[in-house]
Amino acid sequence: MEGGGRPSATQAVLLAASTALTALLYSVYRQKARVARGLEGARRVRLDGDLRAVLLEAPGRCVPYAVIEGVVRSVKETLSSQFVENCKGVIQRLTLQEHKMVWNRTTHLWNDYEKIIHQRTNMAPFDLVPQEEGAGVTVRVMKPLDAAELSLETVYEKFHPSVQSFTDVIGHYISGERPKGIQETEQMLKVGTALTGVGELVLDNTTIKLQPPKQGMPYYLSAMDFDSLLQKQESNVRFWKILTVIFGFATCTVLFFILRKQYRHHRERQHLKQMQDEFRQAQERLMREMNAEGGETLKNACIICLSNTKACVFLECGHVCSCNECYRALPEPKKCPICRQAISRVVPLYNS
Repeated sequence: MEGGGRPSATQAVLLAASTALTALLYSVYRQKARVARGLEGARRVRLDGDLRAVLLEAPGRCVPYAVIEGVVRSVKETLSSQFVENCKGVIQRLTLQEHKMVWNRTTHLWNDYEKIIHQRTNMAPFDLVPQEEGAGVTVRVMKPLDAAELSLETVYEKFHPSVQSFTDVIGHYISGERPKGIQETEQMLKVGTALTGVGELVLDNTTIKLQPPKQGMPYYLSAMDFDSLLQKQESNVRFWKILTVIFGFATCTVLFFILRKQYRHHRERQHLKQMQDEFRQAQERLMREMNAEGGETLKNACIICLSNTKACVFLECGHVCSCNECYRALPEPKKCPICRQAISRVVPLYNS
C-alpha cells in the first residue's frame, strides 16, 4: 500500500487486468451459451414428403433455425480428384504449405514454422437428400463455405522435402531459417457423405434451400450427427464457464486483498487519531493543573506516568515528554507518544 491507503501501481494493474480478462471470458461464455441454447431449441425436420407441407404452413415459408440430416449429392457435375482415381466430390480444396525451422533468438532453439503459400477451393452446387433411396425431397445447400464445422476429408497428402547444398545449409544457419519442404494436400467433400445441416430452411418457389440464418446464429454443416454436435457445443460452454469462474475468483481475491489492506490502514489511522486526542487531552489537563497550582513540578512531569520528571529527548522529532522508565516501557517499535514518529535514538536530559 502506498501513502494514504491507496493501492500500489502493481495491485491496480493486476486488479484491472484480472477484471478485464474475467469480463472478456464471461462475454465469450455468454455467447457460447446462447449458441448452445439456440442449437438445442432448433427445430428438427426430416427429409420426407411432409417437409414441403411444413414449410408451406410456416410463416413466410421459412423455418428460422432448423436441423436437417441428409447425404451429399451433386446437382449437375461433380469435381474429380487430381490425384485419386474415381474420387468425386462437390468441394475441393488444394493447399501448398511451406514447412521450415526458424531460430528463436530469445530461447536459442529452432522452432517449427508453417505457412500456407497457396490455396484454392473449387465448389459445385449440391443437395442434401435422404439416405433412403426413392424419396424425391432434396434440400439445396447455399454458401457451404460460410458454415462452421465443415470438415473436408483429406484424400491426398504428400511432403516434398527441400534439396539443399552445403552452401545453402551454411546460408540458412546464418539467416536463421532452414527450409524443410513443401506439403501438398487435397481435401474434398465427397459425394455420399452424411451431413448434418443447421440453418435457415426456406421454400423458394419450388426449391427448398438451407442457408445461413439471419438472426446471428451460427450456420453448421457437420459430419457429426446432431446429438454429437450439440454435446460438443455444451462441452465448449462448460469449458468457458470454468475459465470464467477461475478468473472471477482470482479477481475477487485481489479485490479482497486490497480492501483488507485499506481496512487495516483505516484502523491504524483511527487508532493514531485516538492516541493523539488522548495526549492532547492529557496536555490540556496538565496545563490546567499547572495554571491552578502554579508549580514547576507538574510542568516538568512525564506525560505518561505524571509522577517522574522528563528525562530524555526523542530524536529525530525532538519531543521532551517522557522519563527513562516510561521510555523503556514503550512497545516496539518505539514511537514518540506525541507525534507517533519512530524514535531513532534517545538523548538523556540533565536538569541543572
